[in-house]
Parts: sequence; structure tokens; C-alpha cells
Amino acid sequence: MAEQGSISHIASAQRTIRMESAAVAALESRVGDEFDRACKLLLDIPGRIIVIGMGKSGHIARKIAATLASTGSPAFFVHPGEASHGDMGMITAEDAVIALSNSGTVAEIVTLLPLLKRIGVPLVSMTGNPESALAAASDVHLDTGVETEACPLDLAPTSSTTTALVMGDALAIALLEARGFTADDFAFSHPGGTLGKKLLLMVRDVMRVGDAIPRVDRDASLSRALLEISDKGLGMTTVTGADGGLEGVFTDGDLRRSLDGSIDINTTAIGDLMSVNAKTVNPDMLAAEAMRIMEENEIGALVVVDDGAVTGVLHLKDLLHAGIT
Repeated sequence: MAEQGSISHIASAQRTIRMESAAVAALESRVGDEFDRACKLLLDIPGRIIVIGMGKSGHIARKIAATLASTGSPAFFVHPGEASHGDMGMITAEDAVIALSNSGTVAEIVTLLPLLKRIGVPLVSMTGNPESALAAASDVHLDTGVETEACPLDLAPTSSTTTALVMGDALAIALLEARGFTADDFAFSHPGGTLGKKLLLMVRDVMRVGDAIPRVDRDASLSRALLEISDKGLGMTTVTGADGGLEGVFTDGDLRRSLDGSIDINTTAIGDLMSVNAKTVNPDMLAAEAMRIMEENEIGALVVVDDGAVTGVLHLKDLLHAGIT
């Protein structure tokens, strides 16, 4: 019986996914002149985009507002029930409203329609009923209707909320592209997250500088270089000239290769053992790009060079500590 129950659960899940996938696929053929009008309307306003919805549609409206706001279209959610009790003051004539309701007849939104008209706010609606009161009152109507909900009772909003969410994403991305929204703009909106760190954090923000840079000149002995490597704890040292320019690096790997031969660590100059043509980065490079260089070359540290001079060293553990992964 347990096995039959498990199969039933899987079949139910697969049916739900098929139904919602089909509902989303059907949206594509509906994206035409009305969608274009909606984008132009939302691009033309000087104010914000207010997204409203009740119940499950309200949850979707909140997410759409958040997506719009993070992709270059200032937006926020207003609860239609609260709008009737004071929150209408959050909507101005410079704004536009996106209203979500599968039936297009939800009372809390319909009550607001005369008020929105009085203010002169452009209205874009997403409903499953083009003949509804909400659709009729809208400047632009986007059809997000479905033949049936994934709920076997055809009651719980499932497929219909999915199509509304996808249509909202389609609007947000179309507006993003129209505004020329860039990765740097996105990072500015997400400074605290992993994405923001990858897009905002520069090499100069995390590199070791000053006395923390392991450094010897080319005439230093191998024993002196080993003391510098041990003291700075990065598994390597830079080898620099009198002008501060990079001449080479000496790493733990170079040490292992050097010990294969007969050398005197007290008399052998590090300039005879160092690796030349070391990988370097600029302090203004993205830290995430430096991480990529480390991964591709299987190295744990990079020398930071600016105007020919060594200005820092970037170690893998510094990037990991900063949240670059």
C-alpha cells in the first residue's frame, strides 16, 4: 500500500507540473499589441508602479512588485483592502497601477476603480476574464486565464497564479531591457547579497597591502625568502626590483621543485629560482574575475600590479572570507 501511495503522489505531482507548464506555454501566443502597450504605458510614467491584488493574487502581486523594483522599475505593493482605509494616499497621479485578479471581479479591487479613474492613474490589469469589470476599466488588459486550475477541484488558485507570476516576470524583463538596466545597476540594488558582492567587490577591497605583502629582492637568499613566506603566511612571496616592479614570484611549489636539486639555501639567490611571467591582476578588477583566474590556473594567490608596481597580493582565502564563491 505504501508503494501505491508513493506512486499516487508522484503521478499527482507530475500532473500538476504538466498542467501548469501547459498554462504558461499558452501565454506566449497572447503576448502581442496589448503587452507592448502595457510596457509603453509603464515606461512613460514619471512615478512608481503600484501592484495590487487580493488573497493568492496578492502574494503574486508582492513578488511582481519586488521583481520590478530590483530590475530598474520603482514599484511597491499596496493591499487593496487597506487602500480603502487610507492607503490610497500612497498612489499619486504620476504612478501607474497593475491590478491582479483571476476573476476580475474581486470586490476590494473593483471598489478602487472609480478612485483610480478620478486620480487619472493608468491601469494595467491581469485577469482570466476579459469581460470582467476590472478588465473593462483598464487602459490595458493582459489575459492570464487558464482552462482549468491544477487543483483537481478546480478551486485553489494554482495554474492561474503561476501564469500571473510569469506574465509579471515578462513585464519586468521587458522593462529592464527597454531601460538598458545593467549588471552594475542590479548590483546597486542588491549590495548585501552574494550577487551584489560578485558585481561590486573589487580586488582593491580585499587585497593584502603594505607590510602584509610578502616581498624580497632578487638577490635575497632562499633562506631569507622562506622566512618571508613563513612570516606572511600566504605560501608565496613576490620578488621585486628597486623600483617596486614585479620580477617574479616564489611559491611553495617552486620550493618543492628547487629541493629536487642540490642547492644551498643560504647562498642560492631567489632570483635563480623564482617563476617569471606570474599571473597578475589590477586593483580595479572585479574580485569575482580574480577568483575565476585563480580557478582556471589552479593557483591560490595573485599579485596585484598597478602602473608597473606591486601594490598588493590577493589570496584565495581572502576572497572566500569576503563571500566570493
